[in-house]
Amino acid sequence: MDAPHIADISRTIQLAVAPVFLLTAVGTLITAMNNRLSRVVDRRRLLLERKRKTETVEGDELELDVLSVRVKLIYYAMLFAVMAALSVCCVVAGAFVGALFAMDLARAVAIFFIIAMLALICCLSLFMREVFLAVTGGKRLKLLRF
Repeated sequence: MDAPHIADISRTIQLAVAPVFLLTAVGTLITAMNNRLSRVVDRRRLLLERKRKTETVEGDELELDVLSVRVKLIYYAMLFAVMAALSVCCVVAGAFVGALFAMDLARAVAIFFIIAMLALICCLSLFMREVFLAVTGGKRLKLLRF
């Protein structure tokens, strides 16, 4: 087995830069969703505490339902974002393993990249549904039930 040439490693590093930027973007997206999740959970706790003290206000039950759906949407969006990030990591690792061991992993790298893009599409779609639900205040809650 031939040792990898420095030019091959340099080229692999150049090819890995774009997926690493994608990884950074996905990490930022996860952070944004985590912040939204924290706010939803805090609001839910406040409403449940108010309900426990029997200070229920009209509309609290609907808001609790909306918050429950929003939590699920954010959770699944974060799940798909993590799947996308892990797939991007596999893309980068596959590129380096292929270069170091002179293996043709182009097909595997391409498949992992496609998986990353599909997961990212699902993540962004769920995230947009959550934002829509937050903006409309649950007026169309029946359309978004799981």
